[in-house]
Amino acid sequence: MQPFMKNRVREIWLEYRSEGLFGLVLMVCAAVSHWLSYHIPVELFDGVITAIQNTCTATVCFFGAVLMFVHSEGIRIRKAWGWVLLIWGLFDTFFLIQTYFLHMPVLNIGNDAMSAFQLLAANLLAWLLLVYPQEAIRPNWLTFPKAVWQLLPMCALVGLDYLLPVDLRYVIMCYPALLGVILTCHVRAYRLWCEQNFSTMDNIDVQWIVRYLVMVLVLGLSLFYMCLTDNPARAFTQQWLLLLLFSYSTVQILFRPDPWKQLRSTVVEEEKEEEKEKEPDPANAAYRATLEEWLDKEKPYLNPEFQLMDLRQVLPLNRSYLSQLINSEYGCTFYQWINGLRIEEAKRLMTEQPDLKIQDVAERCGFSNQKVLWRTFVNETGMSPSEWKAKFPNT
Repeated sequence: MQPFMKNRVREIWLEYRSEGLFGLVLMVCAAVSHWLSYHIPVELFDGVITAIQNTCTATVCFFGAVLMFVHSEGIRIRKAWGWVLLIWGLFDTFFLIQTYFLHMPVLNIGNDAMSAFQLLAANLLAWLLLVYPQEAIRPNWLTFPKAVWQLLPMCALVGLDYLLPVDLRYVIMCYPALLGVILTCHVRAYRLWCEQNFSTMDNIDVQWIVRYLVMVLVLGLSLFYMCLTDNPARAFTQQWLLLLLFSYSTVQILFRPDPWKQLRSTVVEEEKEEEKEKEPDPANAAYRATLEEWLDKEKPYLNPEFQLMDLRQVLPLNRSYLSQLINSEYGCTFYQWINGLRIEEAKRLMTEQPDLKIQDVAERCGFSNQKVLWRTFVNETGMSPSEWKAKFPNT
């Protein structure tokens, strides 16, 4: 059990190492920013800095919303993010108008000043930030009734806080964190789905979703700290974190390919076919022989863009059955299977051409770069390519 846990920890670290470092750097920057906020005069923050920060955030939100709606291209996740940006931009605009034109403070800073209703408003905004990862991981799952069910416990807690002689503000404050934890549990399932359909994770947004959740987590911790203080200047960190989140996320969502879109039309066709007739039970051995003969002859897996549906060139099966065939015959996902073949090809090249650079080996074997080759090689063999060459020079 201990070696298994050790290998599992190493696997998770290799998968999400860059995201962990990103979160660590972001938390250090947030901590330094909170420390700097102690030296910002409240008058300067209220009169100048917060106006500039909220204006920048509202501008980024409105501009990003326009980009999302104009370039939605039928992708639901872009429309969802566009609505999130639009709502948040309207909120910031309302805050600016109330504070600087009507002279009606919207929010009092400090633990004693935060009412359950104000926390409810803050949690609604926090829930908005969880709309994107929910849609990315489980497309079309989040509907209006399900959104109501997610928000209903939060509203119930606010009502109980007013009715019962118990302080439930900390519970209300932590409710979005509970939703975030539940959502994080689905990330692994989403990665597994990607591995069953794609041979590379380079254009898949698993790592990006983790990075997004890290930003939301740091933002939530910063908000929690701000609620425990009485100095409005603590919101300085909140504003630049929000600006980073919206700017970075808008660029990523706009330019990253949607893996679901690549398979959506095929999935719809297959569902229609499955409604008409049940898929027959074929001879897996014959399919496997045909598949391996084609792979040995054509080596299509050396193409970085090789996907599960490319197997239909030789096997007239739907996506679901192809995935089941790979899982049952090889005991792994499509991603693991293809990368295993690529690693074997890398071993062959390093044996036959020992002077070949690792970058050239990666390109010839279907990996996007040598870092991906190194990470996959370690996962497959337990050692780096250079260590393997030194241990098996004539294999």
